[in-house]
Amino acid sequence: MKIRVIGGGPAGLFYAYLMKRDDPSHDVVVYERDPENATYGWGVVFSDVALSFVKDLAPELYEAITRKQVVFDEMAVVHQGVNVTLAHNTFHRMARINLLKGLHEQCRKVGVEIEFERRFDDVDSFADADLIVAADGANSAIRSRYKEQFQPSLDERPNYMAWYGTTKLFPALSLIFRQNEDGLVISHTYQFSPTHSTFLVEVDPETFRKAGLDKMNEAESLAYCEKAFAQDLDGNALLSNKSNWFRYTIVKNKNWHYKNIVLIGDALRTGHPSVGSGTRLAMQDSIALFDAYKKCGPDVPAMLEEYVKIRQPGSDSLQKAAIKSTEWYEDLSPKLHLDPISFAYDYLTRSGRVDHAEVRKRDPKLAAAYEQLHPELTF
Repeated sequence: MKIRVIGGGPAGLFYAYLMKRDDPSHDVVVYERDPENATYGWGVVFSDVALSFVKDLAPELYEAITRKQVVFDEMAVVHQGVNVTLAHNTFHRMARINLLKGLHEQCRKVGVEIEFERRFDDVDSFADADLIVAADGANSAIRSRYKEQFQPSLDERPNYMAWYGTTKLFPALSLIFRQNEDGLVISHTYQFSPTHSTFLVEVDPETFRKAGLDKMNEAESLAYCEKAFAQDLDGNALLSNKSNWFRYTIVKNKNWHYKNIVLIGDALRTGHPSVGSGTRLAMQDSIALFDAYKKCGPDVPAMLEEYVKIRQPGSDSLQKAAIKSTEWYEDLSPKLHLDPISFAYDYLTRSGRVDHAEVRKRDPKLAAAYEQLHPELTF
């Protein structure tokens, strides 16, 4: 098959790798709009379950992308100045650039051609391709070009985010809630390398305007966030990498494919940073599309229908949980009076996928502390 992949993120690269490794006669080219060593995030995080599917299917790729990972077993919620540890939450963290480099390395080993600094807003250049994979992100140009066919819905959420890094190491994946004169400022932070942590800052619209962040430049916003989290950063600076404020958009598409064009990754559907599922969702799309090929062969219409059949149930379920998590962060005012244990418990059960029995199983200490605080409840 002649396959053209638009977008060189984890989804596009992983799919290209799986197809070319399976059959070297496939003609597979990946086009990436950015330079080879550019990445505009900091770290990425996977749960044990999220990485197991890569290890099972492509152990050589697993080895390549996890060479420089760090693994820790705890989360922490900081509320009212109190750190509440959430046990038995193992996360694998790595620099996004190292994930991409590992994918580049393995793609090249099997013969995938990768062309950098190549942007495409339509598919006119690929008239002779058997399959065109649109993996060009949440702001997908291909999806926009064919929006009447894909029928996307784009729900821009109200909270603002800025993606920073820092040299302060946070071994526990930490959620920090700080209140100041402007309102509530939230950090999602975790160590992803021996030297750096991701430090994503989130604020609600009222706080954003009251703080004047809507009028600040990048350097001024960074300084404001350093001050807001001074006691957490312990004198370490925040680091910017085009760390401008943005609003998270929930992306959905009524149709996942049109003719021989198929959407995968964030172009198809977004996760939310608070559940750390975006890269996992993207790479599972790649596996589903590959599995559809293995079942249907080069019959593209049948393959794409099979892809939807395989992938849509799991994709919809994870996105539903991600949306609930998003909404939890957007409506925190009624919860800020909660004591630190109750607040952490509310966080852990926010998506509806974790009930009290599951909390007892995952973190008996937290469950016991919550039960002691709420003897009026029946568990």
